[in-house]
Amino acid sequence: MLQRPLRVAQLIATRPADAARGPAVFMHPDDARARLLDDGELAWVYGPRRHELAAVHIDPSMNKGDVVLRDVVGAAPSEIVRVIKPDLDRRGPPPAYA
Repeated sequence: MLQRPLRVAQLIATRPADAARGPAVFMHPDDARARLLDDGELAWVYGPRRHELAAVHIDPSMNKGDVVLRDVVGAAPSEIVRVIKPDLDRRGPPPAYA
């Protein structure tokens, strides 16, 4: 399956004093390649309760099928999420995949 769901392996919550903050998704290079995502690009993270834009960080040490989320509200460890490249050519609200 090309756009298979991903499992949240870890959830990172930052503090105001942390240098690296903001919504981010860390994923294996093969998972990013299947979604046509590059390092530093923005992607929609669709969870069971809400969706949010997050910066993509490619990490070869990650297991395939797992993601680590930083500062993504509404997600919890072991939940299933979808990471989707935004369609910037289409107008209107993003599609509801979750």
